[in-house]
Amino acid sequence: MRPNPPRRLAPVLPLGGVVLGAALLGGGLAASSSEPQDEEVIVAGSVCEAQDLKRRKGLDPSLAIEIPAQFDTPWPTLEACRSYVAAEDPDTPGPVQPIQFSHKHHAGDYQIECLYCHAGTDRSAAAGVPSVEVCMGCHAQFPAGYDELEGIRTLKQHWEEQRPIEWERIHRLPEYVKFRHNRHIAAGVECQACHGEVAEMDKISMIEDTKWWPWLLPTQTLEMGWCIECHRRNGVSQDCYTCHY
Repeated sequence: MRPNPPRRLAPVLPLGGVVLGAALLGGGLAASSSEPQDEEVIVAGSVCEAQDLKRRKGLDPSLAIEIPAQFDTPWPTLEACRSYVAAEDPDTPGPVQPIQFSHKHHAGDYQIECLYCHAGTDRSAAAGVPSVEVCMGCHAQFPAGYDELEGIRTLKQHWEEQRPIEWERIHRLPEYVKFRHNRHIAAGVECQACHGEVAEMDKISMIEDTKWWPWLLPTQTLEMGWCIECHRRNGVSQDCYTCHY
């Protein structure tokens, strides 16, 4: 009886070693890939960038940020930076003004009364615009950090040169229309009735408001029919000489 030939295990052993080595290598790669990688540190390049990075850090504590000492200051505030950007954004409704002034920041965030800046409107036919002196009455007391905003530098330059700010006018009526601000304020008409919710506007623009007359005729903001509709609704004279004299 012939003995059984020996089994050939030699090829099997190297193959098993290859499989085992591949498994170990794959496991090592998987382990190494699962290890946390060093995140790139975001460095602030201005006070406004620092304010935004602090906000983002509050939402995501794992965010790696670096605030240089010269930018680690509370002024200007995050709200001021945001309003400044919105006020110079060409896509925001309204024209870009010589100074990036935000009514939302001043009348909204800080609740400054309209008559504080537009002084005398309750006594005068015209509302007018605040003088540079009125603006500097507040901003001369602010920290120098606010000079990071171009609008503040422009304001101070106008003050030093003693020249007025050439604002772009938004609300304009024909010269033959005699609109008196003081009479409307005395009657209790809110500024928002004609100018819209300015405390929510970074840039002032003409509000879109359509009024419909009883016979379904539309009239737009500051058109004669728009004003007459308001007079009719509030029981005010609709005589032609009320506004044309």
